[in-house]
Amino acid sequence: MRTSARIALATAAAALLIGGVTAPASSSSQGAQARDRVLVFSKTAGFRHDSIPEGIAALKELGAASKLAVDATEDATAFTPGNLARYKAVVFLSTTGDVLDATQQQAFEEYVADGGGYLGVHAAADTEYEWSYYGGLVGAYFQSHPAIQPATVRVEDRHHPATAHLPAAWPRTDEWYNYRSNPREHVHVLATLDETTYTGGTMNGDHPIAWCQEYGGGRAFYTGGGHTKESYADPAFRGHLLGGLKYVTGQVSANCKPNTGYRKIFNGETLDGWKQAGPGSFTVDKATGTLHTTGGMGLLWYQAKELSSYSLKLDWKMQGDDNSGVFVGFPASDDPWSAVNKGYEVQIDATDAPDRTTGAVYSFQSADLAARDAALRPPGEWNQYEIRVEGERLQVFLNGVKVNDFTNTDPERSLTDGYIGLQNHGADDQVSFRNIRLKELAAPADGALPGTGD
Repeated sequence: MRTSARIALATAAAALLIGGVTAPASSSSQGAQARDRVLVFSKTAGFRHDSIPEGIAALKELGAASKLAVDATEDATAFTPGNLARYKAVVFLSTTGDVLDATQQQAFEEYVADGGGYLGVHAAADTEYEWSYYGGLVGAYFQSHPAIQPATVRVEDRHHPATAHLPAAWPRTDEWYNYRSNPREHVHVLATLDETTYTGGTMNGDHPIAWCQEYGGGRAFYTGGGHTKESYADPAFRGHLLGGLKYVTGQVSANCKPNTGYRKIFNGETLDGWKQAGPGSFTVDKATGTLHTTGGMGLLWYQAKELSSYSLKLDWKMQGDDNSGVFVGFPASDDPWSAVNKGYEVQIDATDAPDRTTGAVYSFQSADLAARDAALRPPGEWNQYEIRVEGERLQVFLNGVKVNDFTNTDPERSLTDGYIGLQNHGADDQVSFRNIRLKELAAPADGALPGTGD
């Protein structure tokens, strides 16, 4: 038990009403009970959600089934060191606006630092915009939302207790928040929204909607769902809440470190996060999770984020003597020629000049042809690229073998910032892509030689 909890319980000799929550008298039997309590806080200083009573009822039912007593209050005076020490976690249930004063904020920060848990539901992201500590704790602040509508939630982590029971593609109806920033770099993303499945998403296809993190000594979980009353009767959403509750109260362990490994940037079903520039397109074969070029010359580019240092891995396959490529380091544009003129293309082409065939940095540097030829699989078979950009250095690995190592010296074509894209070269060129995944890397120190990626 935390030290502050022992002090609080020792001084609570009689029942005390704080903020509508009755604190039990101190006793050895109640010492264990006090460790298994959750406080639901639903004060609103802005918009008030009419689903709050359903949310409280659901949390009480879920808590009871998990041996967690759940108290509910809208009185901010409950945020004292002594009272907070009674709880394993505090749920901010669709709170809005400024709900705590400076003293109460300090008490809550100390509570989290002492191991207390935080669970934010829906409008918890529409709360305490001037309290930077809270912004870090919730992960991202609310920006806007479209009308309530169905959408597909895509689960990234199938192991966390809040998402383990969910399908990889989870269709549900709710009010879908856009956020002022993307929290991915700081939190462990559990699920995202597929912005191609509804209207009004503004996060360019990388739209986290549920996440967790270790923060300031405690555990934090946030879900953007929960606007509607119906959410709290939905078994899948209730299971989502329960998993979050078990995590923040310490009943279960989970990996909530930021996502630092490779992540899929093509979900295999839609072009969420991607945008077509120029003529032609890409078709999606959902059965195989594969992209196929159609027409052109165009470019399908990943608009969700401009990138600096990263490793991009993908599989590609030609049918015959076809032409395509992977572009890096170009500015956002609806003109595919912008990528040609301002970025670099890692070429895919069976037969052409050495600086324009597979593995070349198109028109700038040929691949190591001996290494390329030894690693290359013939048309009709899948090959894999790793394209590694670190500062101005561009390395190309074909099926695990390094075939190109290029350093840019042109400040007008800098690789230090830019987007990535896939070329659809023309109607006669048939190239397929799959397993497109990205890992962001630390930027190399000024003047330092980046790693080889081997």
